[in-house]
Amino acid sequence: MARRTTPPPLPDDFEEHILDIDVRDEMRSSFLEYAYSVIYARALPDARDGLKPVQRRILYTMQDMGLRPDRGHVKSARVVGEVMGRLHPHGDSAIYDAMVRMAQPWSMRVPFIDGHGNFGSPDNGPAAMRYTEARMSPAALAMTASIDEDTVDFKPNYDSRETEPTVLPSALPNLVVNGTTGIAVGMATNMAPHNLVETVQALRHLITHPKATVDDLMRFIPGPDLPTGGKIIGLDGIRDAYESGRGSFRMRATARIETMGRKKGIVVTEMPYNVGIEKVVERIKTLVQAKKLQGISDIKDLSDMANPTRLVIEVKNGFHPEAILEQLYKMTPLEESFSINAVCLVEGQPRTLGLKELLDVFLGHRFEVVRRRSAYRRRKAADKLHLVEGLLIAILDIDEVIQVIRTSDNAAGAKERLIDIFELSEVQAEYILDMALRRLTKFSKLELEKEQEDLRRTIEELDAILGDEKLLRKVVSDELAEVAKTFGTPRRTVLLESAGAPVTSAVPLEVADDPCFVYLSSSGLLARTTTVDPPGDGGGRAKHDVVVSAVRATARGDIGALTNRGRVIKIGVLDLPTLPSTANDPHLNGGAPVSEFISLDAGERVLGLTSFAENSLGLAVGTKQGIVKRVNPEYLAAKDDWEFISLKDGDEVVGALELTSRTETLCFISSTAQLLHFAAEGVRPQGRSGGGIAGIRLADDEYVAWFGAVSDDAVVVTSSGSSTALPGTESGSVKVTPFTEYPPKGRGTGGVRCHRFLKGEDVLVFAWAGEAPARAAAASGSPVDLPSPDGKRDGSGVPAAQPIVACAAPVVVQLGPLEPTPVGG
Repeated sequence: MARRTTPPPLPDDFEEHILDIDVRDEMRSSFLEYAYSVIYARALPDARDGLKPVQRRILYTMQDMGLRPDRGHVKSARVVGEVMGRLHPHGDSAIYDAMVRMAQPWSMRVPFIDGHGNFGSPDNGPAAMRYTEARMSPAALAMTASIDEDTVDFKPNYDSRETEPTVLPSALPNLVVNGTTGIAVGMATNMAPHNLVETVQALRHLITHPKATVDDLMRFIPGPDLPTGGKIIGLDGIRDAYESGRGSFRMRATARIETMGRKKGIVVTEMPYNVGIEKVVERIKTLVQAKKLQGISDIKDLSDMANPTRLVIEVKNGFHPEAILEQLYKMTPLEESFSINAVCLVEGQPRTLGLKELLDVFLGHRFEVVRRRSAYRRRKAADKLHLVEGLLIAILDIDEVIQVIRTSDNAAGAKERLIDIFELSEVQAEYILDMALRRLTKFSKLELEKEQEDLRRTIEELDAILGDEKLLRKVVSDELAEVAKTFGTPRRTVLLESAGAPVTSAVPLEVADDPCFVYLSSSGLLARTTTVDPPGDGGGRAKHDVVVSAVRATARGDIGALTNRGRVIKIGVLDLPTLPSTANDPHLNGGAPVSEFISLDAGERVLGLTSFAENSLGLAVGTKQGIVKRVNPEYLAAKDDWEFISLKDGDEVVGALELTSRTETLCFISSTAQLLHFAAEGVRPQGRSGGGIAGIRLADDEYVAWFGAVSDDAVVVTSSGSSTALPGTESGSVKVTPFTEYPPKGRGTGGVRCHRFLKGEDVLVFAWAGEAPARAAAASGSPVDLPSPDGKRDGSGVPAAQPIVACAAPVVVQLGPLEPTPVGG
């Protein structure tokens, strides 16, 4: 039984003080303090580095612990403990959850944590922190680079025993690239990830054009690039978000129709952002059991290491798979909406920013970081130069220096005498007294003189950066280009202007075998028209895209996809999405990726399309090693998938097209800017197994950049750059020249020069020839303006706004009954 104790008596001089407080005032002040803490210390990211405080503390602590990519992994619990004990006095679960998200490639476009172990999946959480290991990824080093060079401010931690950075130097535009999500008090933020290369291109354009508009920036960033790929349907909401900071768009899974024995099935290969397969499977089973979704016989999750996402939905016989897929988009998470609310902290205040404002804030931060880093390095170099100059003075009179030191009573006296006799500073004198005897050799004097010269040159360069705003901006631009080259990856998400006409019936529809046209765009989208009318203005340009190949077909017919591996793969025209009549619209809206209709090997891509017309003249093929081949039309009787050329090891097809007449001219353009063209009649046709003949003579390390067929009224588009640059990061120097400027040469020769390289350029990064006016597109599909034609066949180019990855001629298709179908690019 507990013993009852009597409280001690109060002292005689004790006075009771009771303060009456209005409960409403107390609740108001307490709630405001709580809201302030959540907004500024937990939920919202800083617009400069795009990190929340817990994320910033994790990266800074891991950098301080030396957990670099070249070191071994350590237990995640150790990192969490360090962060919690030193900088983040909150629960360990909040720290570990933030750490896990930075390690998940399906959550972040550029992960910052290199995780080892079970870090979860879109459906399931990770293992406990005691079971997983982690270290910094290479991209995380870019976020913390130069943090020890006075580039950012530091503040006391929660107990004022240590300091932590208020922001990271952040050489990578994290907020735009990785996006963020967070719920504060009275506000929330939700931002979509974007492609790093596209973002850097927009930033570099903004550096040189500070007054650029949102439309100008969308030429480089046409839309989000989600880590899980998929498709984005509708671009109007994206533009609203880029303009005002608020908007929404629809995400759609990537799916294709496949034949599975005697049945057909829907195969999903990419999911919408933040949607897991198990969530979709559960929803489909619920709908099937409730008889709200019919026509599905089975659903299987066949995802594995080789196929990270592979959801197979089997369709019952008698049901139209396209109609079922449309119902799945409407009724399941295979299509979801993403709402952008770009709220972040700017100078300590929560603000909603558009795309231009986000990029401006990041650039302002990088300008300040580079300025402070340059000033720090300049101070360090000046201090080092001061010491080196003192050592040089000592070495010139080394005997007298030694005599002064030997005759001095103590170190303090020696220092004072050195200062008086040799006119040294106190720092120089102390450095000389601490100098090792091995530095007194003749070779050391030469080394010191070279170091002195290098330090003076470094100081001059840093003074130039600090004194010239244009040079400072150029340094930031060059560093961003290096970031894109190091960490950039190709776009994963396909942007579609609209979803096209939906299928409204689950019953197979009888489709007449009407004539139509099939188009392939530069970003790999396939579509067919509903009429025999080609695009109204013959522009050959889709919105954010160009048409690189066009063939005539029928709705129930087949076309062939020509790949760089020398394969032709049949595609049923009926399976392709349809475009509305384009008689009055110069753009081609819609389409679906070619990967939804055929299976391609790793590294294999589609170069163009071919029809299976009975009056075809066959194919013309050019390879990277300079081989040319004409393929007999008899290949049309082959199987659904076959090779049209026998390739040597290391070789691949760079151009393949269907010949349209017997008088066409074949053209090669090499990587060293050599152009060769000759008559197609000079190449003897071969069968499918033939390996071709010599087309163009190439030097060592030279390869074919482009091959195709051209006419006399064509133009040649070339873009030069550096062979060491990452593809897609260097805009290059672009030149457009009439094809008639280049004389023909015999097959098997080296051709003539078509482009003069400028300083720093050594290769053609892009080449193309075709009918004018040429249309160019960037990797994102956005249009690129070309310069006016230049009559100098070997002249140099002019700088392009952004890198070109595709060009196309106007889509002009002959409608005569006996004419074969031409290929547009």
